[in-house]
Amino acid sequence: MAASAAFSVSSPPFVPSSCKIRRPFLLLTPKSFKPVSVRASVGNPSISIVDKVQTKTSKWQWKFKGNSIGIHYEEHEGEKSESAKNILMIPTISDVSTVEEWRSVARNIVERDGDVNWRATIVDWPGLGYSDKLKMDYDTDVMEKFVVDFMNSPESPMSQAGNDDIVIIGGGHAATLAVRATQRGLLKPSAIAAVAPTWAGPLPIVFGRDSSMETRYGLLRGTLRAPGVGWMMYNMLVSNEKSIESQYKSHVYADQSNVTEAIIQSRYELTKQKGSRYVPAAFLTGLLDPVSSREEFRQLFADLEGKLPVMVMSTKGAPKRSKAEMEALRGAKGVSKFVEVEGALLPQEEYPSLVAQELYNFLQETYASSK
Repeated sequence: MAASAAFSVSSPPFVPSSCKIRRPFLLLTPKSFKPVSVRASVGNPSISIVDKVQTKTSKWQWKFKGNSIGIHYEEHEGEKSESAKNILMIPTISDVSTVEEWRSVARNIVERDGDVNWRATIVDWPGLGYSDKLKMDYDTDVMEKFVVDFMNSPESPMSQAGNDDIVIIGGGHAATLAVRATQRGLLKPSAIAAVAPTWAGPLPIVFGRDSSMETRYGLLRGTLRAPGVGWMMYNMLVSNEKSIESQYKSHVYADQSNVTEAIIQSRYELTKQKGSRYVPAAFLTGLLDPVSSREEFRQLFADLEGKLPVMVMSTKGAPKRSKAEMEALRGAKGVSKFVEVEGALLPQEEYPSLVAQELYNFLQETYASSK
């Protein structure tokens, strides 16, 4: 989950930006593998090959309510891509959500040579990361519709890659949204891995959702979306280095020494993009929450019992409230595997090798048992 500087919350942080980046951006994460230089291009796809892993970045045009929204995505393939099965990785929804948080994990998995080989696609949410950031009324249904279209539309990258045996891996709210869409029959993945799953936005998880609070959330949301004053408030609460560093050290990462100046600067640049405040305004105030209670959260997973393998990855250092929701899934119906790793709300970015190993184990176990 994410949070704002003015509040003490147990969600990942902030929100990104849509962009037309023509210079390479460099992923610099702690305990990561080798830095990878990837060019986010708005035109033709950009392709690079590092350590036998081919990475392609491109944009897909999502048609939604009369808009054509540029969606940034990356594809990572190993040497045996022709026989590889597909993984869709979806970033945690936050003010600084970005495909970068999954990149090291994706490369770690696809470069392995096993009984089953993998191809990974990482996609940025509309309004976040390097995707376009239109001023729209973002809510849970919009975000769910996006994931469904990205998976199922005939012209989407996932459809063109082959729509059989797709595993969805998501962090935070993204994981819960994928579970909800699957429970509703809108998605048909072969397996789901929910990494540090969350369901309550930064303010609702702390202050609740009674009618008086919902009124206040609406006022705050309207202010953040307003011209002029909204940008000023967003800069004060979110889009500044001190706020981002504070949140990373307080609840996004488990180990403060892993929060580097390079990471803070990279995430800060995401928040400066035009339109970067619209999704955070919705997320912060609960409009992107897939459910409204722990009981509903557990029921989403329970409804998948016997239908597909589902792994939940909890973290040892998650904030108290978020940790309680993850632990509510330990031994829960519909959860076929529950593991715990180091980290807080972004373990895939802070401890990519640990997360990659657990995910790879789950993938190999799932497909070995299906043979």
